[in-house]
Amino acid sequence: ARTLTPQTAETDAIRFLVGTQSLRYDNQIHIIDFDDENNIINKNVLLHQVGEIWHLSTSPADKGVLATCYNKISDNKVLTCAAVWRMPKELESGSHESPDDSSSNTQALELLCHLDNTAHGNMACVMWEPMGDGKRIISLADNNILLWDLQESSAKAMLSSSTALEGRGQLKFTSGRWSPHHNCTQIATANDTNVRGWDTRTMKQIYCIENAHGQLVRDLDFNPNKQYYLASCGDDCKVKFWDTRNVTEPVKSLEEHSHWVWNVRYNHSHDQLILTGSSDSRVILSNMVSISSEPFGHMVDDDELSDQEDHQQEENKEPLQDSVIATYEEHEDSVYAVEWSSADPWLFASLSYDGRLVINRVPRALKYHILL
Repeated sequence: ARTLTPQTAETDAIRFLVGTQSLRYDNQIHIIDFDDENNIINKNVLLHQVGEIWHLSTSPADKGVLATCYNKISDNKVLTCAAVWRMPKELESGSHESPDDSSSNTQALELLCHLDNTAHGNMACVMWEPMGDGKRIISLADNNILLWDLQESSAKAMLSSSTALEGRGQLKFTSGRWSPHHNCTQIATANDTNVRGWDTRTMKQIYCIENAHGQLVRDLDFNPNKQYYLASCGDDCKVKFWDTRNVTEPVKSLEEHSHWVWNVRYNHSHDQLILTGSSDSRVILSNMVSISSEPFGHMVDDDELSDQEDHQQEENKEPLQDSVIATYEEHEDSVYAVEWSSADPWLFASLSYDGRLVINRVPRALKYHILL
């Protein structure tokens, strides 16, 4: 398995979706429900009969809708395609019991529409408009950015605009993220060693971080609480943090991994918490306080302080140090995906190539340090 996503629209139950990559069997999407109170994982399986799943993303507005990028063989060539699916009604919301006899109970996904990429090449990923009604998605196919409108309850995808990356050589996007800021009018893409920003209204490039990494850029993520801030990671084993208004130098760099970094994710609520996963089989949780939206801890209102407290508060204004909080070594294979839960900000999942999914919590001491 290589791909994992939280069910974005599910904000009550802790739920992740995993896509498999099996050559021998029909591929599947596993719906993983975590029962926090009893520490139990429940699993439901959906058949994805069209091919190996390389990328998964879920609608921010509709719990039942998801998109996959998958391989299929046509004319002896392997093509990566993308489609939008609906899961069975009874599986849409979280916290379900696992069926007793899971073998007889495998259900299929309902195909809503294909994102037709015959003219555009192989799909790398599909991104949903983060704050939207689940009707606008962007797909990256080879060197093309395609903006789709989903119509008729997502049964039809209309291409509303597109642009192509021009230049020498075989240009290909590896990944992209849709920014939750600026009214959702910006996306960032990674191709080769570069990171580019695009305006979705004009489909024009707005910034370019050339040679953001010494080798291929694998993943990107926007700081959810601080506009202009973007994290990137890549095959040079580094994680870098950028202010997109000044792209000459990263604001910070992390060099904790010893092999390619596949994934970087900001915590949705507490943006100093950064998760990274790497082919060194480790997941690292870092506390990047200095570039977070609360560099001095909890914001205190001036009116609440008396003179004496005021003086004390000044002394305490030392910003906390950036640090690695924990290194998780439960995986024995390359970690291809790390994701925060969309329901519980202190919980995250990681997935390695051998199909092992691990769910972890932010250490309690740190959680209380952030909250109190």
